[in-house]
Amino acid sequence: MASDIGILRRLRMELAYFSGYFRLRQRATGGAGVILRFERVRPRDSRAFQPNRWREISPQFLDQIIRALKRWNFDLVTTDEVCRRAVTLPKANRFACLTFDGGSKDVITQAYPVLSKHGVPFTVYLPTAFPDKIGEAWWLALEEVIAREERISLLIDRKERRFATGSTSEKYDTFDFLTSWLRTLPPPDLSFAIRDLCTRYSVELAALSRDASMDWDDLVKLAADPLVTIGSASVNYFALSNLKAPDAQREMTMGKAVAETALRRAVSHFAYPFGDRQSWRREHMVMAQEAGFASAVSTIPGVVEAKGYTNLHALPRIAWDGRQESLRMLRVMLSGMMFPLVRPSRDNWV
Repeated sequence: MASDIGILRRLRMELAYFSGYFRLRQRATGGAGVILRFERVRPRDSRAFQPNRWREISPQFLDQIIRALKRWNFDLVTTDEVCRRAVTLPKANRFACLTFDGGSKDVITQAYPVLSKHGVPFTVYLPTAFPDKIGEAWWLALEEVIAREERISLLIDRKERRFATGSTSEKYDTFDFLTSWLRTLPPPDLSFAIRDLCTRYSVELAALSRDASMDWDDLVKLAADPLVTIGSASVNYFALSNLKAPDAQREMTMGKAVAETALRRAVSHFAYPFGDRQSWRREHMVMAQEAGFASAVSTIPGVVEAKGYTNLHALPRIAWDGRQESLRMLRVMLSGMMFPLVRPSRDNWV
């Protein structure tokens, strides 16, 4: 059923593109501009099992995206400029802001050369535990375990559960199930579960997390570039909805303080870890404001409106699925026609 919905959605987008309907709708649905969300940038891999592939784009496609945005007359802007345009009258051109979540190592090794070549501003949202070498990239460790094994077992609700992971389809089913389960756990339980799994199957969680992330030397280099904005994504990159209110507030304030101390510059923008509706709540918007952030971005899809219609502490973003490399699909999504247009009060979500 999910695949059927995906096919129908793609056909709808293809029809909107080739008919030109997206151009007609853009005036009503396009808003002032869009914030694009990426995570990893690395060359394509031919392995059959790549459950985190949707988090990735290739350097070549990033280059194509930037060229296309310029060709489509988008103004490529900083997050500071997004905040300004969100509260003023619309400009003649819509804007696009490029953002990268998670502080992945390939942001500096693969993405930065492309972005620098084009002179494009961008924002990196950083969970500070990772350059401090204590963060746990549990989603990468889970992929590694399942990729290696033909069957796995672990404790779920104090019961030993076993999963067949011999075929590619079984690997994907197991990964999806365990990812959904892990994301519901409070941080201590999540950490225990992934460490237990890695110990059982000889995956070095600390080394895997460290090698996948930028260190402070990388970040200092990026921060020295005036086109780069370093934002915060808390300390440990936990879903805030799984934390008690004081702990969530501490994750925000400590992440900001650590980044500012290490980089010797103000950190004014925040990204809710994971960012979907299940990972944060309205109360976290207030916390972000109280922590001194000028903005906070989600992964809730949509466009940014002008004239203050979009709450700066619940900014929507368009997350690109790296399993597709279609500029036609991107063009339709940027028009805003795929997202419901909501104009609530400033106290609401978006």
